[in-house]
Amino acid sequence: MAEHKRVPSRRRKVLRTAACAFVALVVLGAGAAVYAYVRFNDNIRSVDIDGRLGDARPPAATDGSFNILVLGSDSRAGDNGSVAGGDTGDTARSDTAMVLHVSQDHSRAQIVSIPRDTLVARPDCTDAKGGAVPAAKRAMYNSAFEAGGAACAVKTTEQLTGLRMDHYLQIDFAGFARVVDAIGGVTVNTTVAIHDKDSGLDLPAGEHHLDGKQALAFVRTRHGVGDGSDLGRIELQKQMVKSLLKQAGGTGLFTNPVKLWSIGDTATRSITTDSALGSVNSLVGLAQELKGIGPDQLSMVTLPVETAPSDPNRVVQQQPQADQVWAALKADRPFPQAVVSAQPENPAQAASTPAPTAAPSTGARSTGKATAKAGTAR
Repeated sequence: MAEHKRVPSRRRKVLRTAACAFVALVVLGAGAAVYAYVRFNDNIRSVDIDGRLGDARPPAATDGSFNILVLGSDSRAGDNGSVAGGDTGDTARSDTAMVLHVSQDHSRAQIVSIPRDTLVARPDCTDAKGGAVPAAKRAMYNSAFEAGGAACAVKTTEQLTGLRMDHYLQIDFAGFARVVDAIGGVTVNTTVAIHDKDSGLDLPAGEHHLDGKQALAFVRTRHGVGDGSDLGRIELQKQMVKSLLKQAGGTGLFTNPVKLWSIGDTATRSITTDSALGSVNSLVGLAQELKGIGPDQLSMVTLPVETAPSDPNRVVQQQPQADQVWAALKADRPFPQAVVSAQPENPAQAASTPAPTAAPSTGARSTGKATAKAGTAR
């Protein structure tokens, strides 16, 4: 009898061990999830835009659509100096500016890139330390961020567009490069060769898979494309956005815990948001709202501009096309076809005034090697 009882006893021990192991895994998994949640929340920097701007703002849409001001900062603070080169002292400017509009049903999105050299009427602002930033009738668009920080950039954008910026998202040089590396790099296809000694970018025409450092040089280069202005750089940035969407969609993010951790930690360390987005829950909620939007559901234009009469190195909004673009977003409609048709087909054609039609490119796949080093492109 005693020998007969040993079998169930052994079986009970095995079951007990398995149950304990399962509980341990659950506890460890929950602990890791809690740790990641706390860490990611601590990583995120946020700015209370609503508190600083008060109620004197355009009304928020009531149809479910919303707008996000996305800025790329050219700060050289911290890790940025090693990847960006140059020195901006203690200041930073909005090197990249995009108004992202998400449609009423969240099935599509539109982006308007604002050239940083656009002359605008900058409103009076209060900087991060509470100091007064006086209004300026004709100031470069990117001076708003430099003079008054995120809140002033939002206020200036709202005055320029007549649209409420419901959210704010900012990423710096080092953060952008880290995010690109975290998702495994990004593939771009340039129809023109790019050789820019300032950004350090050296790309033959064709397809290239770029790492973070090269991708940063790609979105910052301007002297190597078009007329050397910010407009050629914007065309490269628009291509990068679509390439990143495509790459991120194929990473298997939610089925790979290691990659999920890497990208989550990298992304949250790299961004500054408005206070409403300043938590993991809020960012995950936003990602869920945008998950159905891929490159094919995204339309992008550069704000129509023309050379400023007062300064050949600056641009102003081209009318009535610019107002038509902002009106389209306000009404949650597609961009006017006339504006879309006028957009350059490749960066070499980007200019603040109409340029001759460029010779067609073969678009052949390049066998050359992409290179990039830290530069001082501004």
